[in-house]
Amino acid sequence: MNTYKTYNRVQQLKKFYKNLMWFGIITVILIGKDWLQDDLQYTIFGGHLLLAIWTIVLLFKGISLFIFNNEWERKMLEKETAKN
Repeated sequence: MNTYKTYNRVQQLKKFYKNLMWFGIITVILIGKDWLQDDLQYTIFGGHLLLAIWTIVLLFKGISLFIFNNEWERKMLEKETAKN
């Protein structure tokens, strides 16, 4: 891995972990607010929809960073070029 790719990978991981940290903080605040008010029912504008969408985005980012990383891409390229 060259320096540019390494730098990009580190920046992507840094952004992902920062986003994950903010997600945790906001989740604790929203769920804690609902828990304190004894109002644990789903409301669209109460922040739960935002958390659901944010969870899906984080899930896809995590999959792309940790499962479909550069190693996976390199192996797929080698596999396809070996066929030809």
